[in-house]
Amino acid sequence: MEKITAVLLGAGDRGARAYAPYAVHYPHELEFVAVAEADPERREAIVQAQGLQPEQTFASWEDILSQPKMADIAIICTQDRMHYAPTMKALELGYHVLLEKPMSPDPKECVEMELAAKKHNRMLTICHVLRYTTYWSAVKRVIQEGRIGKIVSIQLNENVGNMHMSHSFVRGNWNNSDTSSPMILAKSCHDMDLLAYLMDEPCVRLTSFGSLMHFNEHNAPEGAPARCLDGCPAEAACQYYAPNYYLGEGRGWARKFTLDDSREGVLEALRTNDYGRCVYRSDNNVVDHQVVNMEFASGATAMFSMCGFTRDNTRIIQIMGTKGEIRGNMEHNEFSVYDLITKEESTIRVSAPADGHGGGDREIVRNFLRDVRNYNGQEGLSSASASVRSHLMAFAAEESRLNHGEPINLDDYYNAIVAGRD
Repeated sequence: MEKITAVLLGAGDRGARAYAPYAVHYPHELEFVAVAEADPERREAIVQAQGLQPEQTFASWEDILSQPKMADIAIICTQDRMHYAPTMKALELGYHVLLEKPMSPDPKECVEMELAAKKHNRMLTICHVLRYTTYWSAVKRVIQEGRIGKIVSIQLNENVGNMHMSHSFVRGNWNNSDTSSPMILAKSCHDMDLLAYLMDEPCVRLTSFGSLMHFNEHNAPEGAPARCLDGCPAEAACQYYAPNYYLGEGRGWARKFTLDDSREGVLEALRTNDYGRCVYRSDNNVVDHQVVNMEFASGATAMFSMCGFTRDNTRIIQIMGTKGEIRGNMEHNEFSVYDLITKEESTIRVSAPADGHGGGDREIVRNFLRDVRNYNGQEGLSSASASVRSHLMAFAAEESRLNHGEPINLDDYYNAIVAGRD
């Protein structure tokens, strides 16, 4: 098997812990020859994990991409607003690119990247990792087998989980759409993509509602300071009191913002970084709940609901077809198939790894490497072309939400974006 060489641009949580470990577990398939990471501690961590030499590490993606092409692929895991420039440059240099989602917070940049991949005859695969899980692959297979007939409607709930909400979207990197992406894109482009994947037909129009209802200063406990460790009077009663969470059940989440996960190390980080801030006195502006109603080309409909106030972190789905119904909970790794004619019900249980989005993180890398080895102009399962369409569903949903639920026609929306490029 031909070994693929790679450069990694961005060695944060997704780059270093979701995709790069593939090279450690399968060194005969993938080898990193250079890594760019601005944070010195993270840069040193990836050096140790991958067995790199100092001359193979760089402080910025520009340092790598200013040089002649040095590997087969580029895995780009920079922050959302730092996806476009390195992707365009990598494609120009001849790299096949595996790009973390979302593609970009700017719909025009998404279209530009799609067109650039075609222009340079390179693969651009977006990390919609749920397509690669055993769970959603099994759901898709049942639909393709015709067991529930033609899809009439889908209801998809994304249970974000209240503590995941507070960590990533109130205190964390994706808490403010001005510096990252809207919630419907940052978190739920996965779900827009899943709906497009399962429906396998264009979404023609949609409407959306949602708001930032709870995580704002109006709901702050009386006397609550800007930071939890500054003497909060609500310490005992607040579910979001940072030290209780990050020194308890959220210890794993603490490892995402500090390499020193000792008690003293976590407390020191909470005294200085954003994860120690009061959730009611942050600079967050993304919604904490949102719904999207969609109509597809065949007349089928879908309803999506994202909520940050759930006890679990999972996706629950109900797919209603002309001959049957599918109901499932991703966290349970099983779904039921009910036959409306025979009244028979069967349960399908899948084997899914506990790590990395149910195995999706590993499988997307494996599939991407296979596609690169056998590349002859084809597109992958989560190609830029497929992802642009589902990204536009998210962009249109956000525009509808900001305009009080105004319906958006997707063809008109896409054409306006393309026209705006000229």
